[in-house]
Amino acid sequence: MSETPVIGVLALQGDVREHLIALASADAVARPVRRPEELAEVDGLVIPGGESTTMSKLASLFGMLEPLRERVRDGMPVYGTCAGMILLADKILDPRSGQETVGGIDMIVRRNAFGRQNESFEAAVEVAGIEGGPVEGVFIRAPWVESVGAQAKVVAEHGGHIVAVRQGNALATSFHPELTGDHRVHALFVDMVRAVG
Repeated sequence: MSETPVIGVLALQGDVREHLIALASADAVARPVRRPEELAEVDGLVIPGGESTTMSKLASLFGMLEPLRERVRDGMPVYGTCAGMILLADKILDPRSGQETVGGIDMIVRRNAFGRQNESFEAAVEVAGIEGGPVEGVFIRAPWVESVGAQAKVVAEHGGHIVAVRQGNALATSFHPELTGDHRVHALFVDMVRAVG
């Protein structure tokens, strides 16, 4: 892989544009991914925030669920924010009926754990592996992680709850760093993609 990795953003639903901008500013070639053949052309993938049940249904409808699982199993770097975190969880505590996940991180996630849309908030979050002080986290109907398995590493907590986890080439945050103009989390992910190349 060249020094400039090609990183896709799963563009079925959610805040795709903001992630494309954040990745580009972190020196990656960023492109939307909607189909399996587009997924095959990227070095890494961001699964954005949105509505996790809708995203899982659309991924299934577009024939993306199995290809996503396969690429993640094969070690493709992947980063999920909010709904993306839910999709990367091996287990959801309170899944909607028919809701499936891509998996890849040995964690149990609780959907909408921080409350409803009107209870959204911003908070400074210390993220292990990111220098320069805390990251501003935007929490919108955000999940939190109830527990992690032996392979998963907690990289951030807020209010006594796990809000960022890393396992191998997979990273997940319950907050949205793409909405803040601080692109250090995306830069960390771009570095993870480069390290695999």
